[in-house]
Amino acid sequence: MAAKVLVIDGQGGGLGRQLVSALAAACPEAELTAVGTNSLAANAMLKAGASRVATGENAVVVNCRRADVIVGPIGIVIADALLGEITPAMAAAVCQSGARRVLVPINHCENYVVGVPDQPVSQLVAAAAQKVKELCSGIG
Repeated sequence: MAAKVLVIDGQGGGLGRQLVSALAAACPEAELTAVGTNSLAANAMLKAGASRVATGENAVVVNCRRADVIVGPIGIVIADALLGEITPAMAAAVCQSGARRVLVPINHCENYVVGVPDQPVSQLVAAAAQKVKELCSGIG
């Protein structure tokens, strides 16, 4: 059984695009689904190679139930984050999912993660992809 990996992103989908691309390379056997909080983010992740793509609150809620691993910026667990794109229902779905969560510590939108040194996004994406690869090897 292939691991079901869900990438969630919003705004322009830049981080999600990078995550999808890195995960497609690191975990080619994984079932990679991407959900954007808006169509721009979803389209960016589709172009990056996600096999399944959806948009909106209900898509986040439904796919969180099915995922083995959820990946995205730390804001996906904070209601009203990403300039208001993360609804309370989305944040709750991510937090209440039985999936393992790999959260990228992006310090934007009035949310700051202290104790984590600032790193280039490319390094954060590489570290997230490596962690998802480790988690996927234990699934199935």
